[in-house]
Parts: sequence; C-alpha cells; structure tokens
Amino acid sequence: MKTRMDIGNLRLEGNLMLAPMSSVTNLPFRLLCRRYGASLVYSEMVFSEAVLQQSEKSMARVFTCEEEKPLGVQLLGSDAGSLVNSARIITESCMPQVIDVNLGCPAKSVINTGCGAELLKKPDDIGEIIEQLSGSLDIPLTAKMRVLGDAGKTLEVAHIIERAGADALIVHGRTQKQKYSGKSNLDIIKRIKRELFIPVIANGDIADERTAKHVLEYTQCDGLMIGRAAIGNPYIFRRIAHYLREGELLQPQTLHERLEDFFEYVELCRRYGILTFRDLSAKAMWFTKGLENIKPVRIRLNGAKDEGSILGVMNGLRGLN
Repeated sequence: MKTRMDIGNLRLEGNLMLAPMSSVTNLPFRLLCRRYGASLVYSEMVFSEAVLQQSEKSMARVFTCEEEKPLGVQLLGSDAGSLVNSARIITESCMPQVIDVNLGCPAKSVINTGCGAELLKKPDDIGEIIEQLSGSLDIPLTAKMRVLGDAGKTLEVAHIIERAGADALIVHGRTQKQKYSGKSNLDIIKRIKRELFIPVIANGDIADERTAKHVLEYTQCDGLMIGRAAIGNPYIFRRIAHYLREGELLQPQTLHERLEDFFEYVELCRRYGILTFRDLSAKAMWFTKGLENIKPVRIRLNGAKDEGSILGVMNGLRGLN
C-alpha cells in the first residue's frame, strides 16, 4: 500500500492531505494538521474574482508561513482568464506549492454563479480552464471534483482534466445533489484511478484508520484527502499514518491532549492576529466533540457571549485531568 506520492515535481513525504474547508482550514488549523502528519494542506477556497479585486478577506485565507509548507491554494471560478490571473497573484504573494481548481463545491451560493460542482456540466469549459492554468503555472496543478450521477460522464470529465494538464485529481465520491449525505461512491473512484495515469486522491467518508485503509485498498488510489473528520481533530493524521504504516491503532488522545491542541490553536490565532469570537466558539465546540460526559460543558460553550467566557470554560476543563 502506497504511503508516499508525487504531484508533478512536488515530492510528498506521505499521502494524507487536508481538504480545503470554508471557515475551517485557516493557517493555525493547517499548522496543527501539518504537525500531526498531514502531507499537504489546502487553504480555504478563494474566489478568483475576489483575488483580482485584492480582497483583504480573501487574501487572508491564503496567508501562510514556511512552517506549514507544502501548501495548496484552492481557487474557485468559472472563467479561465480570471483563474489564470488570480493564480498568478497568489503564486507571487504567498508562493504555494500547489494550485487547485474547485470543481466540487455544492453550496447553492456557488452553484448559482456557475462555479464549483456546476462546472461539471460543462466539460469543455473545464478543459479550457485546466489547460490555461497548467500552461501558465510553474507549480503543480490539481483539480478537486465530485462525481456525476452518470459514471460515463464522470469518467469523461476525469479524462479531460488529465489531458488538459492537471498533475493530480482529487475525487469526492458524492454528487452535487447529495452534498454530504449518503455514502461516497468508491466504485467510481476506483474506475477513475484505473483509467488515469496521473495520481488520483480519494475523498469522502474517511472517518478513521480503518475506513482510510479500506478506501486505499479498495480504490487503489495514490492518496487520501481528509475533510470533516479532521475538524477539531487534527490528530487524526497521526493516527491514520501510523495505522497504514504499522497496522496498529494508537490510543485516543486524552482530554489533556485535546485541550493542549485547542489552546495551541488559540495561541496561533493570536500570533497571526486572527482570533475572533465566532471562530473561537466554533473551534471550542469541535475540539470537545465526542469527549465523555461533555454535554454540560458544551451547553455552557454554546451560551458564551465573548472570548473570555469560552476560554474560561475550556480552562475549567483542565482541572478535570
């Protein structure tokens, strides 16, 4: 079973990637995932048009540091020219190691603009986008797509992406209509991997060590991209990597270790000046998810009105160790 992979001229030490997730994969969270063994981390998606307009909010999403690299930046758009120009700005400003094209976002606000998964209905446009981007970049290009309800059309899009010059393809095994419900279609991912020559990375329903191993073995993909299972749980990368390498399960993190990760996240947010109440509230809920007898604490977190209250509740948990 493969545990390393190359994307174009980028050699990765492993084959586990952090998926781009809106309001989740900021720099501090990406750093935690890298420290726990994520081989490549992706930024939140950024709209190409917003980059061209030099939107401070969008550029903040791709702010980086040497410690987290290799970094992939995911671009969202439907116009090849805009995507090429925004990729040029991104590569000059933050020097990522990979540019990714979003062909999978199912959000209504994205679909209505003709971007994300909506582009899968226009294979020729996808080919033009990938061809122009690959011809203009000096770094590897990946594409992240969802599957279509028709296997033949899904395979057609995958081949177009490869022929147009992408260095790797990430496949989420759900359709646009499914969003995040139902199950990821491993059979179509397996067919894509069998027919393409570029690396194929499986995404969807990778929840733990055993599902990770099953997806890799069944699809024969080159790597895995982990999304929702990593939210509040960056340690999952170490667990999966160890299991794939050694065939044994690591012990779950203790309450103390989960709290240390949370407070490390807080310190990183302070360091980079991006600590906000809304984000802190969400992360506190994520980092306490699944802990034993935690419901009263989560009720208190849900009722917190400011950053100090959230940190007070989380500090109180330290006394339970």
